[in-house]
Amino acid sequence: MNITKMSLITALLIGSSAFAIDNIKTSGDAKLYYSTSDNGQDLFDANLGNGANGSAAQAAVSLSLSADLTEGISAGAKLTALSTLGLEGQLVNNVWEGTNGVSDSFITNELWLAATAGKTTAKIGRMELDTPLVFTEKWSIVANTFEAAVLINQDIPNTTLVGAYVGASNSSYVGATAGTTVGALGSIGIANVVQGSTNGTTFNQFYNGAYAIAAINNSWEPLTAQAWYFGATSVTKAYWLQADINLDGILLGAQYTGIDEITGVTTKSSSAYAVMAGYEMKDTVTAKIAYSGTGEDAGAGFNLAGSGQSKLYTEAWWNYGQVIQADTTAINLTVESPVNGIVDLGLYATLVDHGDKNVAGDMTEITVTASKTFGPLDTTLAVIYADTDAADTTAAIDPDAITTIQAYLTYNF
Repeated sequence: MNITKMSLITALLIGSSAFAIDNIKTSGDAKLYYSTSDNGQDLFDANLGNGANGSAAQAAVSLSLSADLTEGISAGAKLTALSTLGLEGQLVNNVWEGTNGVSDSFITNELWLAATAGKTTAKIGRMELDTPLVFTEKWSIVANTFEAAVLINQDIPNTTLVGAYVGASNSSYVGATAGTTVGALGSIGIANVVQGSTNGTTFNQFYNGAYAIAAINNSWEPLTAQAWYFGATSVTKAYWLQADINLDGILLGAQYTGIDEITGVTTKSSSAYAVMAGYEMKDTVTAKIAYSGTGEDAGAGFNLAGSGQSKLYTEAWWNYGQVIQADTTAINLTVESPVNGIVDLGLYATLVDHGDKNVAGDMTEITVTASKTFGPLDTTLAVIYADTDAADTTAAIDPDAITTIQAYLTYNF
């Protein structure tokens, strides 16, 4: 699914205004996700051979609670329970997030405390983050979150200053066991370390602790400019510069990022840039085209939480990790339309060209989505066509073209 955009500032300010102490809010959702592909083998983990090859399904129920403890002080919590509904090994052989279909699987996604004084807000605990290189991803059935401390200040007119420390993450890619399988099932997710009979915690150390500082400015209302610096002691240093313009529906954007990966006495550097142009006609159509390029040397990646997904304008709808590889250029076309309020249609095309110094094969992805809301029920159907030139030694897999059909049901309460 497309990533749901939640700004870091919005995430920090949720529930932090001064209300009565009995202002308790509850919310939640129930999700059912299904995916199947025509490649004759599990699309997400070719090492799995049980059940219906090429299919994945899972259900999740999330409950959230927030409350104002006193004036300017608030707290919140979120818990997600995961289940295969007994489909494993029968109709499907994979899931979005780790579960073995036997033990209970649940994640304490959020558990935070926030305080606001004047134009300064502090938040500490488990929370969602949305920064260019450390962010919560919304494409999976459960989002990855972070154990962090964040401070924001808006005393300077039209400027937001941000400081953050990130100590842990439930993403399986940082400090955990990336790519592991649980029981007979694998995982295509981002938070597949789950609590159950064999796991005591879902969170693992984020590097040896990392920090970020940023300034975001929109003194000229159509323009939002931001500059970020990220550091993980003796491991990674990175920066991200971005400017976006929305002038009467004309959309323009530019991004540039550089990352140093430090291994002992060796430092590998990588960089990437992207530009975007588009037009937005309110309630009718939004169309954007973007181009990106990366440096010839691979570095730490463009998501410090370790997943292949990135914030580059050209990022693919489903096949993450392609546009951010070294010596790579990419083009992305996005067209979205509500079609007179009947159904929301989306067309997303990504063409990736890996250069001579990259052994990966070129990739083309074309995705068409149709979404419709029926009261509290959100529905999405996606058809994904992916054509990659990457060599594959598994005879059961056709690497040239894979078509995937996915269905997403979310009931909000």
